Amino acid sequence: MQDSDAKFGRYPSLEGRVVLVTGGATGIGESIVTAFAWQGSRVAFFDIQDEAAKLLVDGLTADGCPAPLYVHCDLTDIAALKSAVEQVLAKWGGVDVLVNNAANDQRHTIEEVTPEYWDHSMATNLRPQFFMIQAVLPAMRRVGRGSIINMSSICWMIPSTGVPLYIAAKAAIVGLTRTLAHELGPDNIRVNAVLPGAIATERQKLLWYTPEYKAEIMASQALKRDIVPEDVARLVLFLAADDASAITNQSYVVDGGWV
Repeated sequence: MQDSDAKFGRYPSLEGRVVLVTGGATGIGESIVTAFAWQGSRVAFFDIQDEAAKLLVDGLTADGCPAPLYVHCDLTDIAALKSAVEQVLAKWGGVDVLVNNAANDQRHTIEEVTPEYWDHSMATNLRPQFFMIQAVLPAMRRVGRGSIINMSSICWMIPSTGVPLYIAAKAAIVGLTRTLAHELGPDNIRVNAVLPGAIATERQKLLWYTPEYKAEIMASQALKRDIVPEDVARLVLFLAADDASAITNQSYVVDGGWV
C-alpha cells in the first residue's frame, strides 16, 4: 500500500471482488481504479484513451497491485459495450461492483444544440449507464449481490450554466438510480449515486480551472480547499463495500459543502 493511502480505510470485503469502472483511464475514474486496486480488488476499466490506460496499468502493476484489465471501448456503441462486458465476464466470471463513471462535460450553448448533438450527448452521458447495468445484471443476480454506483454531479442542484445537456443527463441519472434501487433491491443489488462538485482533475485544470473560477468555487464551498479525485474515490469504495450493505437508493454529494 502507498504511504499516502495508509491513513485511509481498508475494506476486507473488497479484496478479490470484481470491479468494473467506465472512463477509468484519467481523472476521477483513474482515482477510482487506483483505489480499488489498492484494496486488492480485481479491477477492469473501459476507456478510449489507450496511452493513459497503459500508464495506469503499468504503474499499478509496478506498485504490486493486482494487474487491472483495460478494455478499449467506445461506450456510445452499445454492441461494443456489451462485448467489452463479456470480456470481463470471460476473464473473471462475474462483476460484483459497477461504477458508471464515464462522461463528457463539453461546454455548449442552447443555440449550438442540434438534434444530432443532443443524441450524442445523451449517448455519452446517460445511455451507457443504463446499458452497463443491463449488461452486468445477470451476473450479479447469479450470485445474489451487487453494488452499482452511478456518477452524477451537483451541476443540476446549483444549478450550473453553459452545459444544459450534460446537466439534464446528470439529473436523469439520479432518477435512474432511485428507480433501479427499487427494481433490483429484491435481488440484493444496491444502487446509489455519487454527486461530485468542482473536482480539481487535470482536465478541469487544463480547460476551465481559471483563477476566477477557483475564486468562485472557494466562495461557494464550506471547505476552502480543492476537492480532488481521491476524495470521490474514497466514498465510492465505501458504497461498494459490505460496510454499506444496508445503503441503497441514495445520492451522496462530495463537494466540500457547496450545496
